This record gives sequence, C-alpha cells and structure tokens, in this order.
Amino acid sequence: MLHEDSAAERMIVDEPYYEPLGNECDVFAAAVANQLPILLKGPTGCGKTRFVHHMAWRLRRPLVTVACHDDLTAADLVGRYLVKGGETQWIDGPLTHAVRLGAICYLDEIVEARKDTTVIIHPLCDDRRVLPIDKRGELLPVPREFALVISYNPGYQSVLKDLKQSTRQRFVALEFDYPAAEVEQKIVRTESGIDDQTAHRLVRFGVHTRNLKGSGLDEGASTRLLVNAAKLIATGIVPTVACDTAVAHALTDDPELLHAIHELANAVF
Repeated sequence: MLHEDSAAERMIVDEPYYEPLGNECDVFAAAVANQLPILLKGPTGCGKTRFVHHMAWRLRRPLVTVACHDDLTAADLVGRYLVKGGETQWIDGPLTHAVRLGAICYLDEIVEARKDTTVIIHPLCDDRRVLPIDKRGELLPVPREFALVISYNPGYQSVLKDLKQSTRQRFVALEFDYPAAEVEQKIVRTESGIDDQTAHRLVRFGVHTRNLKGSGLDEGASTRLLVNAAKLIATGIVPTVACDTAVAHALTDDPELLHAIHELANAVF
C-alpha cells in the first residue's frame, strides 16, 4: 500500500510548544473521548495547526494531516486502484489510512476542498462511524481511537467557499483568534529567543498591521509571521528589514500598503 507507515511512525515524540488561550485543550480532549469530531476556526497563522500537533502529542495519538485544496477529490482522501508491477492494487488514501491506524486525521482548510469531497466525511461524524469505500464495496468501521479534526478561516468565507450547515452542525467547534498581547509576546519570545523588549515591539507592530485589515489588507500579521520576523532578528537581521521581508511582503504586493507597513515598522523600532 501507499501508506505503509505504522501508528508509531505517526506519533509526535517531542512536545510541540503551545500556549493555551482558554479551555480549548480540555474541550478537545473531551470531544475525542466522546468520539465527537472537532472544527477549528480562526484566522491564518493563529495557532490552529500547532494546537492539533500539541493535542496529538498530549493524547498520545498518531496524526495524519491533509492540506486541502481545490483539486482534492474523494479518491485522494479515501484511496484508489493503481497498477503496480503489472498488478492492480488498492492504495489507501490518507483518510482511510488514519481510520485504520485509529489516528487523529486533520483536514486543514477544509473549505478549499471540493464540495463533493467533503460529503464523504459525514458518515464519520455521526452515529454511523463508518467510512464508505465505494470502489471496494466496503464500509470500514471506525475505531474508538479515531478522531476527525477540520479547520478553516471564516475570514475567507464566500458563497463558493463556505462550510455547509449539513457539515458544520456535525462538529464541536473551537474558535481561535490571535492571542492577547502579553500572551503573544511570550509566544514570540519563546519561539525565537529574542529579548522581551523586541518581542513587545514586534507584537505592537503586528497589532498595527491588523488594524489595516479592511483598508486594503485581507489579513494583518499573524502570530506565525511575527515569529518568523523574530527568528530573523535573533540571527542579526535589522528589525525593520525583518518586518519587511517576513511580514510586509508576505501580506501584500501593493506598493502603497508595503510602504505603509514599512512606516509602521519604522515607527515601532
């Protein structure tokens, strides 16, 4: 099979750093214990993926991650027949593989997948707890250990890219946002090793860019981008240059917005 790795190979050995924002860890653990699927929603780079990695480590569960995209088909998730060595063999997709392992399956940015693809997760999310593999005429029972987690960014919702109510209402939902300034400062400092004053200034810069949302920017600087800038600063890059390269150019190509963000960095640093 394409997926021949064991559950042990999918385990996260070292604890991923995650700073809790509320009771999300307890809710996630309780949902998994009750075989309830989980929906994470929040802006890009606010820590959703890190949270899933942390919880997989904390619960000692193998983790299978799928980055969803426009061309993701049901066969990509479930599996397909392929010719190998002159023989036709069934190849499990990542979702089927996760079910067989009793793993946490994380479908990142689920709304990017095609609508007909997301429907296949419905039987996993209710009392049926089965994965239909139509091409094999098989209903694969889902073990108690399996957990389904999906995420999306509500800020990018549109008529074409939204989560259907028939899907949404099957999930326990956890809402994420950028941390409070003091928490975000701790995250930036811990992840990069920069001093507290520089971390404070970076977070202040990030907040200023978020205030530009709706004035030309789709999103302001995420915590992830601030950490990237901090890592550059920690290795000797001038803070304003780090803000330009790790934040401004990651957010926009518009010359006026780039200039505005550069001026914000100058003002802060």
